[in-house]
Amino acid sequence: MRRAVNVGGVVIGGGAPIVVQSMTNTDTRDVEATVAQINRLHAAGCEIVRVAVPDQAAADALPAIKERISLPLVADIHFSHRLALAAIEAGVDKLRLNPGNITDPDKIGEVVEAAKAAEIPIRVGANSGSLAPEFRGPDGEATAEGMVESALREVRILEKHGFHDIVISLKETDVPMTIAAYRMIVREVDYPLHIGITEAGTPWEGAIRSAVGLGILLAEGLGDT
Repeated sequence: MRRAVNVGGVVIGGGAPIVVQSMTNTDTRDVEATVAQINRLHAAGCEIVRVAVPDQAAADALPAIKERISLPLVADIHFSHRLALAAIEAGVDKLRLNPGNITDPDKIGEVVEAAKAAEIPIRVGANSGSLAPEFRGPDGEATAEGMVESALREVRILEKHGFHDIVISLKETDVPMTIAAYRMIVREVDYPLHIGITEAGTPWEGAIRSAVGLGILLAEGLGDT
């Protein structure tokens, strides 16, 4: 059984029911629009919601968003560890870090220590589009092995800081590659798995890709949220 991680009172993994979550597509700086969309997602059955935090203005909007919703709030962070620190300070319930674009161990360490102090988990969210060159194939292509190695490198950094409130995701547009990556990662670690198909395409195509990919993973027991 995989570990259990608590996200603002919602448990992921550890035998808990699979948790439904989604991400807003609003400008996070627009508090009214973001809150309205989160409330619609909640009404549709969403249990955890993620918002993009691309700049300081978005980070500054997080407290106002959080105080008006009843779902755990996750900050999606790319490139800047300072935005991760700002999101923690704003009171989010979880971080998503991309191991492909936040790679400095010292900066990751700062984030980990802040997350530990705040008692919130971190999702190590690898995806094929942002893999570093050393994790790509000989022709620069993404591979399942590369996604797993990229995620594990970041996981090991978190573990060196005594941090284990970790969720892992490995996303690709190619369904077989995504499935292969998740099958590999469960042989290496016992952290809960966030599953999804990234950039799945048009609504019709995306629904098919997601249904096939997620259906297979869930049937194999390879998904917690």
